Amino acid sequence: MASVTLLDSITAAATAAAEAPLPAPRIQLPAYDLALALRLERELGISHALSQILVRRGYDDAEVVRSFLAADERHEPSLFERIDAALELIWRHVRGGSRIIVHGDYDVDGVCATAVLVRALQSLGADVGWYLPSRSEDGYGLAAATVERLCQSGAGLLVTVDCGITAVEQVAAARAGGLDVVVTDHHAPRSDGELPGCPIVHPALCRYPTADLCGTAVAHKLAEALGAQTAAEDIELVALATVADLMPLRGENRRIVREGLVQMAGTRREGLRALMRVSRTDPSALDATCLAFRIAPRINAAGRMRRADAGLELLLTDDPERAEAIARELDAVNAERRATEQQITWEADAIAKEMGERSAYVLAAPGWHAGVIGIVASKIVERHHRPTIMLALDSGDPAAAAHGSGRSIPGFDLLGALEATGEHLLTFGGHRAAAGLSILPEQIPAFREAFELHAERLLTAELLSPVERVDALVSGADMSLELAEELQSLAPFGQGNPDVRLYVTGATFDGVRTMGDAGQHVRFNVNSGGVRANAVAFGCDGRIEGADGKPVDASFTLERNVWNGVVEPRLILKSGVPCEPLPIHVLGEPDDYLASVLMELDRDLPIDRDEQAANEAELLAELEPACEKTLVDRRRWSPLATIADAQAASGPESPILVICADTPRRLAALASRRGGFALISHDSMLEEPELAADYQHIVVLDPPSSKTNEAMTRLGSGYTHLAYGEPELRFAQQIHELEYGLRASLAALYRALRERGRVAGEELEHLLRGDGSHARSARLSGRMLRVFTELELVSLDPDLPALALAGAQPTELERSAAYGIYSKLHEDGQRFLSALQPRRAN
Repeated sequence: MASVTLLDSITAAATAAAEAPLPAPRIQLPAYDLALALRLERELGISHALSQILVRRGYDDAEVVRSFLAADERHEPSLFERIDAALELIWRHVRGGSRIIVHGDYDVDGVCATAVLVRALQSLGADVGWYLPSRSEDGYGLAAATVERLCQSGAGLLVTVDCGITAVEQVAAARAGGLDVVVTDHHAPRSDGELPGCPIVHPALCRYPTADLCGTAVAHKLAEALGAQTAAEDIELVALATVADLMPLRGENRRIVREGLVQMAGTRREGLRALMRVSRTDPSALDATCLAFRIAPRINAAGRMRRADAGLELLLTDDPERAEAIARELDAVNAERRATEQQITWEADAIAKEMGERSAYVLAAPGWHAGVIGIVASKIVERHHRPTIMLALDSGDPAAAAHGSGRSIPGFDLLGALEATGEHLLTFGGHRAAAGLSILPEQIPAFREAFELHAERLLTAELLSPVERVDALVSGADMSLELAEELQSLAPFGQGNPDVRLYVTGATFDGVRTMGDAGQHVRFNVNSGGVRANAVAFGCDGRIEGADGKPVDASFTLERNVWNGVVEPRLILKSGVPCEPLPIHVLGEPDDYLASVLMELDRDLPIDRDEQAANEAELLAELEPACEKTLVDRRRWSPLATIADAQAASGPESPILVICADTPRRLAALASRRGGFALISHDSMLEEPELAADYQHIVVLDPPSSKTNEAMTRLGSGYTHLAYGEPELRFAQQIHELEYGLRASLAALYRALRERGRVAGEELEHLLRGDGSHARSARLSGRMLRVFTELELVSLDPDLPALALAGAQPTELERSAAYGIYSKLHEDGQRFLSALQPRRAN
C-alpha cells in the first residue's frame, strides 16, 4: 500500500466516516399503463396499489398474475435433458457399492446442496462421503489437487454440486485417474463454451423450464429423480439456498421458497432449530428476510472465516446437543465475521474519503480478510455509489498475489471493466454486478488508474446519482393493515422480486422521537390526505428528513406489526427528500387584470333566469356526447397523490391538467409540494372547453359547481381523476359563495368607494383585487361592477379606466337583472355542491 501513514490514522478517519450520512437517493416513480392497472383491479378484485406494483413489474395479464400469486409452478426433473445419463451412472455406483464423493462449495448454496445429495444417496444405501473446499487453501470450485487426492483415495464416483461446470481439465484428470464424474451446477460455463466431458445436470444447459435454479435446487431435482425419500424433507434447505444465493424469486423458485418456509417453520431438523434459537428467529414469523439476514450468514460465516464443514455437519446431525454446540459455534464465528467486516468497512471508507471523489474506487490494505471483502465492497458502494474493488494484501508476504472482490452500481458492467483492464490482473471472473480477481501488488497502481479511467468514460452524471425505484404511489388512506396483508400475496421477497416500496408525495412528519438504547432509531407519524399513520426509521442515528415539519417525498415499506398482542400496520422509512416541485403552468388567468374586469363587464348575460336555465341545458346537451373520458375515482386519496398518479400514468412527456375552484389560491398551496402540471379554474374551463380535449389526463382537484362544469372535465378521450374530498368540497363552497354570493362583496366595495369617491389606474386595480383572504378574481370584480352600473350607483370610464360614485342613494340589489342571474347561479351551485358526497377517509 502506498501510504502507511494513512493506515496509522485509520481510527480517527473511521469515526468521521461512520458519522457521514449516506447519499440521498433520487426517488424514481416509473410511468405505468393505467388502463392495464384498472383492468387488473377489476378482474382480480385487488387494490390500486397492488395493481400498480404488478404493472410496473411487468405483469400484464390476469392469468399470469394469478399464477404468480399462487406460486405453485412445478416442473419434473425429467425435463432436464440428458439427466438419464447422470442417473444411470449414479445408480451403477450405488448398486456396485462404490465410494461416492459429493463435492460442494463453501457458501450456503454449496453446503446445502451437499447436504441434500448426501442425504439422498445415504437413503438409497450408497457409500457416500463429501468434500467442501477451503476458501483460503483450495479456492473456488474443483481444484486439481483435490482431484488427485480423490483418485488416490479409491473413490469410484465424484458428483459435484454448485460447482464444476468450468472444471474441464479437472474432470478430464479425474476420468484419466479412474474416477467417474457427474457435474451438477448452475453457474455460467467457460467463455469458450467447452464443457466437462461427463454427464451434466445444469438448468440452463439442459433446457430446464426454470433456468435460474440455485445449486441446491439442481441437487434436489437430481435427488427427486433418484427417488430419494429425503427429497421432500429437504425443500427447506432448497429454500434457504435459493434466498442466500440471490436467485430470482420468480417461477418455480417462488414455489420452492414458499414451501420451504412453511416446512422450516415446523422443521424437525435439529440443526435448523438450533440455528433459529441462537439467531433469535421466531419460527412463526419466518420469511425470506430471516433466511437472508439471520440463518444464511451464520452458515456462510464458517466458509468465510474458517472451513464450511461445521455448517454441513449442522445440517446433517440428528443429535440435539451436537446441533446446539455447532449452532453456538457458528453464531460466534458470525459475530467475529461481523466485527471483522465492520473494522474493514471503517478502514476502507476512510481510505475512500482520503482519496476524494473518484469515478470508481480500488481500495487495498494488508490484513484484510479475503472472506469478507465482498460484503465490505457492497457497503462502500452503498455509501459512495461508485463501483468498488476491494483488495486484500498478504501481510506476511508483500509480494504475494492480492485477492480481490468487486461490486458495481446499476448501469456499470463490472466484468466488462475487468476485461478492459485485464492486462494488469492475474485472474478475474464474475458478472456485471459482482466479480472476483487476483493481482500482483506492484500492478495495483496501474490497475487503479486504468479502472478509474474506464469508469470515468462510461459513467454519466445520472448513473452516478443513486436512485431508489418505487413500486406504487399511495395516500394516507392506503397505509392500512388490509394493504399490508394484501402485499404479502407477493411474498417471498428477494432477488427478482424485491420488497415493495411505497411512495408518499408531499407528506409531513410529526411526533418524531428517538428509540433504541443509543437513540439510533426514530418513531414518528406520517400525515397524508388527512390520515395519520405510524412509522419508524431504523439505523438513522436519530435523524430523519422532514423532522422539521416541512413536506417531503418519501418511500416506505409497509408491514404487519405485532406488539403485545396488538396487530397494526407500520411504515418503515427507506428514504425521504424535501419536496422540490417543478413549475406549475397556469392557464386562464388574466395578464391584464383591469382588461379582464372590463371583459366580464361586457359579457352577454341572459335576460332572466329562465333563459339562463335554457342556455345551460342546451350547452350541456351539446357537451355530453363528447364526454368520453374514463372516470377514475380517487376521492379517498390525497390530492397530491392523485396528481402524482395521473402524472405517472401519462408519462413525463404528456403533461396533465388540474382543475380547481380558484387558481391563485390553489397555486400558493401546491407550489411547494407538487408541480409539473397545468392548472386552471372551472370558470376558465367554461371559456376554453377545448382545453379538456387537449389533455389525456385531467385531475379534478376541487368539485365543480354545476353539471356543465362537470361535463367540461370529461371532454375528449383519456381519463378524469376525481381528487376532491371534504376539505376540497368546503373550499369549493367558499369560493362559489365568494364568486356568486355577491351581497357581502358589493357592500364592502361600496364602502371603499364611498371613502375614496373616485379611483383610477393602479389604485382602481388594487381596490378591486383586494388582498389576502379578501382577494377577488377579475370575474368577480366584473360581476360587481355590472350590478353597480345597472343600479346606476357608480360611473365607469373604461378608457382611463376610472370608477366613481354616481351620487345615487343605495337601492335594492334585486333591481339588477345581473344580480338575479348571479343569485340563481349561486343557489344552483350551492345546491349542486351540497349534493356531492366526497369519499375521503377521515
